[in-house]
Amino acid sequence: MTSVTFGRYAPYNTFIHRLDPRNKIILMVLLMVTIFLPFSVWSTSLIMSSIYLMILVIVMLIAKVSFINLFKSLKAMWFLILFLLIVYIFIPNPTYTHVAFSIKSFDVYWDAFYQSAYIVLRLILMICITTILTSTTKPLDLTYALEWYLVPLKVIKFPTHEVAMTISIALRFIPTILDETDRIMKAQTSRGAEFNHGRLFKRFKAIISLIVPLFISAFERSGQLAEAMEARGYDPRAKRTRYRTLKFHWTDAVSFLLIGAIFAGVLYLTIAHKDMNLITEIFKVEVSF
Repeated sequence: MTSVTFGRYAPYNTFIHRLDPRNKIILMVLLMVTIFLPFSVWSTSLIMSSIYLMILVIVMLIAKVSFINLFKSLKAMWFLILFLLIVYIFIPNPTYTHVAFSIKSFDVYWDAFYQSAYIVLRLILMICITTILTSTTKPLDLTYALEWYLVPLKVIKFPTHEVAMTISIALRFIPTILDETDRIMKAQTSRGAEFNHGRLFKRFKAIISLIVPLFISAFERSGQLAEAMEARGYDPRAKRTRYRTLKFHWTDAVSFLLIGAIFAGVLYLTIAHKDMNLITEIFKVEVSF
């Protein structure tokens, strides 16, 4: 549990760390949209996804994000990979055309392997993007950035600060709850509980012995946090000032132009790719006539 990196801020003084959190959120959204832009040919989609992964690896190296911990946090995806592969293999799809091999009268297609690999690769890219954001941005800065984006909703009396603070506290408590889970699991294991071995009913009882104290601990921590905020005079509806104001710098402009250019280029490629396929189909019809 302690190897999960999501929600853990790593205090380094890198180029990515110094970017404005408002700019980071916009860049994250642009990258998320970019990786989901579709191509009609599966080989092009895999090539583009590989390019995205290379770009994110470079960004992670610059931001000094731990690859070892990231790989450990992706362990749970092995079950998802197998599940997607089984679904795509055994659920018939009329669009599949490339047969890999046959089991008696049942055909297994290469398209099934491509679909499952493509979805898993997208999930890995999403996890990498969110990990970069949470590892290089302080939770309080994320709160300020989210509140800044929600400012227009104040016209309709939307509680922007409360929502931003709730999201920030949730992000902050992710590593805390993971550490607490790891501590409880070790304590229960020392008392004879088995989470990875034994029969299904025994493992279910072990999970119950983990969930109940975890919920109790989470409620206790939330109560302590609420009392601490009240003791310090926190009022979400009061007019608030900032100890440190967020400011855009030239590095934010450069990073935004770079990611914006990548997004525009990929968007153009997807549109042009569809136009080329349409022209090819029209040409084939004319030749057949």
